[in-house]
Amino acid sequence: MKKLLFLATLVVISSCKNETKQPEMQTSENPFFQEWNTPFEVPPFEDIKDEHYMPAFEKGMEEHLSEIDAIVNNTEAPTFKNTLEALEKSGKLLNKVQSVFYNLTGSNTNPKLQELQRDLSPLLSAHSDKISLNEGLFKRIETIYQEREGLSLTEEQLKLLSDTRKGFVRSGALLNAEQKAQITKINSEISELTTAFGQNLLAETNGFELILDKADLDGLSDGIIAAAAETAAQKMEAAESDEDKAKYKDKYVFTPHRSSMYPFLTESNRRDLREKLYKSYVMRGDNGNKTDNKEVAAKIAKLRAERAQLMGYETHAHFVLEERMLKTPEEVYNLLMQLWKPALERAKVEVADMQAIVDAEGHDFKIAAWDWWQYSEKVRKARYNLDEAALKPYLSLDNVLNGVFETTNKLWGVTYTELFDINTYHPDARVWEVKDKDGSHLGIFIGDYFSRSNKRGGAWMSSFKSQSNLEGKERPVVVNVCNFPAPVGDDPALLSFENVTTLFHEFGHAMHGILTNVTYSSMSGTSGPRDFTEFPAQILEHWASEPAILKSFAKHYKTGETMPDELIEKLLKASKFNQGFANTEYLAASLLDMDWHTLSAEDDIKDADAFEKSSMEKIGLIEEIAPRYRSTYFSHIFAGGYASGYYSYVHSAVLDSDGFEAFKETGDVFNPELAAKLRTHVYEKGSTEEAMDLYTQFRGRQPKIDALLKVRGLDGSAE
Repeated sequence: MKKLLFLATLVVISSCKNETKQPEMQTSENPFFQEWNTPFEVPPFEDIKDEHYMPAFEKGMEEHLSEIDAIVNNTEAPTFKNTLEALEKSGKLLNKVQSVFYNLTGSNTNPKLQELQRDLSPLLSAHSDKISLNEGLFKRIETIYQEREGLSLTEEQLKLLSDTRKGFVRSGALLNAEQKAQITKINSEISELTTAFGQNLLAETNGFELILDKADLDGLSDGIIAAAAETAAQKMEAAESDEDKAKYKDKYVFTPHRSSMYPFLTESNRRDLREKLYKSYVMRGDNGNKTDNKEVAAKIAKLRAERAQLMGYETHAHFVLEERMLKTPEEVYNLLMQLWKPALERAKVEVADMQAIVDAEGHDFKIAAWDWWQYSEKVRKARYNLDEAALKPYLSLDNVLNGVFETTNKLWGVTYTELFDINTYHPDARVWEVKDKDGSHLGIFIGDYFSRSNKRGGAWMSSFKSQSNLEGKERPVVVNVCNFPAPVGDDPALLSFENVTTLFHEFGHAMHGILTNVTYSSMSGTSGPRDFTEFPAQILEHWASEPAILKSFAKHYKTGETMPDELIEKLLKASKFNQGFANTEYLAASLLDMDWHTLSAEDDIKDADAFEKSSMEKIGLIEEIAPRYRSTYFSHIFAGGYASGYYSYVHSAVLDSDGFEAFKETGDVFNPELAAKLRTHVYEKGSTEEAMDLYTQFRGRQPKIDALLKVRGLDGSAE
């Protein structure tokens, strides 16, 4: 059933029907209709054209429905093999095309692909509903489920059976015909709206440019100036008219992309320009123009509430959380509020510390949101004598990659060989073969690290091919996509330490996808509950700040010098710095997510801004901090799979802090026994067992929150 839900959740950016007839295409011309005799079955990106997608989607949906009909019309009595495994094997062509299409619409989109997204959104939603609401198919599954105790099924098969049945029920299989029609209509509307939200956000992010003269660059370091000049040069080259080209000549450009904005907010001495750039970021989707997302977000929330009510749930959050480790909104709110109070109090202290520097400098202004990056950095320099710019020369992208490769090698013996003869979807993307300690092939890893205008914001892991042992040993092809600053001139890409932890985090997801070893692809890798699947990613972050590991990869890109012990010590001492801000902005967004999705079907939000304001006033969010994601650009919940689940990062943080503490308790962060347990019970298992059972098999007990409070300095240990 997760395969069917995958169809719906991948369609995250929405639709208006295009009546243009697709041209006829011979089967032999379309790469999706061929066997991929490429190395490791990596998609033949160089052969795939935009016009290949729609015919492949149409044929894929047709074949999938035909395969479902064959299962339903099978005259033999329902068995696990002729029903569950047949369902698992169905939809291969559709999975093949959508895995490429939706990876590229996120990382390398263009106007044609965006148009196709809008067209496909309602089609794929309807297709998924045709299967999940198929009475004959559900009847066969239900028959097997009722007979399960006498069928000698393995634990993995029992879990697949239970999950599949539950997925059908949660898609509306037990509803009457009228209710099913309503569900189908709502699903289609949500699919179109989530597509619209994501495309609006991309347009909003790309729609603002801060174009500066040399006189506007006061305070900016040479590297940041060079990057802004290169951005201007790229825009000038891409401009079509002489007038547009002239706009960028001898200029410097900053954008609301974080990789561009954060360095400017940190270093620029022009407070007026900091305010302008910051507001361009926090007002995305909230400008009253054609790409405004306020109404879109409110409609999505209402439709989700209506669907939940149809399904017999109090709210969308109640519906979602039934399948998570935390089972009710009350449990989620309780977890978040345990952290909220100490985080908010810490944030208020941080504001006072920054205000003291403002006053000492003789300025007459009150700290505002757009001052936070600059003045928190000044506090950090004063308190720890740590300059972020001093770290970056030691943190080139290749050095950090070597660090994460070495870390996972020491944990599990895996090795990495970069491949240069495999075509990728963009010149920035790089490819490695991953092998196990015995030399056997584990999977293919693709890294796509640099920000660009046709890539959505953030960082994520996805798969072009999933692991499965059902029809031979199918090994995965996974990808990490990030938005780090690109190299400037002859220098390599230099990362902030926040970028470093992001890279380790996403590589943890990649390891979850590569080390997985299950029978059924729908249960492989990151297929488990959202508040557990962040755990394998977040625990790997802890190794990034271990001194011995840092020293192994943090080498100055010019001199080869290892990062000095003094600098490492400063970095670690400052690790709990600014945690009031970091936790408060995250928790505010998590609570906002829960507030949107605990609305009832009767609630009708007319003003998304007023709703958000009320939500934040209720918890006492201070004006110097905005939620990490305001409603109008909260793509995690309105264009992705995190609705009622953004809290997952903090729940997984309870797990990862507690889990890494287990390694620390042994005195060896590479303890082989614990590393083996972590691999066996977490990274390899996918969703073949209950998440809490997997954690306790690794840790030996259920998690405690104490380690998280200590790690984040919210236990009173921070200065």
